[in-house]
Amino acid sequence: MKPPVTTAPASPATDVAELATTLRLACMRISRRVRFESADAIAPHHFSVLVHLEKAPRTPGELASVERVSAPSMTRTLRGLVELGYAVRSADASDRRCVQITITPLGRQVVSATRESRNEWMAARVAKLSAAQQRLLQDASAILDRLAAQ
Repeated sequence: MKPPVTTAPASPATDVAELATTLRLACMRISRRVRFESADAIAPHHFSVLVHLEKAPRTPGELASVERVSAPSMTRTLRGLVELGYAVRSADASDRRCVQITITPLGRQVVSATRESRNEWMAARVAKLSAAQQRLLQDASAILDRLAAQ
């Protein structure tokens, strides 16, 4: 008879590293699923820029910085948003050399519809969980918000 195989307990650092990896991957999968499986009629990168524009008009440089993309990449994204009628370009009132990008009423409608679609997608899945699991997710959401704010 073989002796039972025993493993040393993992160190707290290993446990944290494993948890961090598992958590990161789960968050990425959920984010991807919400973006691509809800009934959105807009590309994820377009939606992200419109959300920033919803708060206030921005310059292309500001948008590139906040989205962490190159200026040429943001120029292509903004061209697409303007062509779709979701945003407009205008000269900055204080500096005519600068361009401001502003969301249009149609762009606001798209943001609202996309949010609603994504919320419905998530709610349908959360509704299938037990009450205890839903409470656990509520607590986890608060913790994840704190992590994201650090």
